Amino acid sequence: MDKKYEINKLNKRLRANVGKAINDYNMIENNDVIMVCLSGGKDSYAMLDILLGLQKAAPIQFKLIAVNLDQGQPGFPKDILPAYLESLGVEYRIINEDTYSTVHRVIAEGKTTCGLCSRLRRGILYRVAKELGASKIALGHHRDDILETLFLNMFYGGKLKGMPAKLISDDGNNIVIRPLAYCVEKDLITYAQVREFPIIPCNLCGSQPNLQRQVIKEMLQEWGKRYPGRIESMFRAMQNVIPSHLMDTTKYDFSGLKTDGIAHPDGDIAFDKEEFHQVQGISFPQSATE
Repeated sequence: MDKKYEINKLNKRLRANVGKAINDYNMIENNDVIMVCLSGGKDSYAMLDILLGLQKAAPIQFKLIAVNLDQGQPGFPKDILPAYLESLGVEYRIINEDTYSTVHRVIAEGKTTCGLCSRLRRGILYRVAKELGASKIALGHHRDDILETLFLNMFYGGKLKGMPAKLISDDGNNIVIRPLAYCVEKDLITYAQVREFPIIPCNLCGSQPNLQRQVIKEMLQEWGKRYPGRIESMFRAMQNVIPSHLMDTTKYDFSGLKTDGIAHPDGDIAFDKEEFHQVQGISFPQSATE
């Protein structure tokens, strides 16, 4: 009974978080054709599963097309995804492109393959989206991925840049959405186990040791254990940006600042001691946490 109750809570929480992200960022509109990028990992399986559930209850009409890119990895089990998708009755397309050989031919032994692999994969998926007439491309990145990207850019790239829930693709022709933006990875791990998704491991880059993202992931996990509420507070900060209190002259007109005698709510209280309050979580509606 307790286990069934916890599973129901998990289902409601994930569904509510996805629904809230879709509403907050207007991710899905009437008559959208959504290309759901399915890698064979837990996150993209969960994304497709939850979107299928929401599709049945949504007040609007939208179409889902699952797309998998077979990158030519040795031993890749080609039958798993088609069999799974056919069992669901989901429209799908498998793209065969041997990016595996390209990446290993170009990247020196011991170097990280993720960058080139991502660029090749992105270009192929953009092309396929056009062929399918897709209005949106759905990716399975979750809240932890978004925070990790923020710190990766700060620590290694010198940029205050994250991974938005919705954006225009770099080719200018596609809108990319991340319906799992509010979902926590540990919930997705449990969900994948409960739903018994046929997980396909990525042997191209996932086994590389000492990846920068793994370093960041471990750092955030440690913070989460030692300081409850810190992860939630950091994620909320990404939704509460004050450009006038950063340092980017291209995002705020520092050179043109002039006094006007009017009190500004975001004005700097330069001589006051700063006070911070512990944040226990993001203020989602009650239904998202039941």
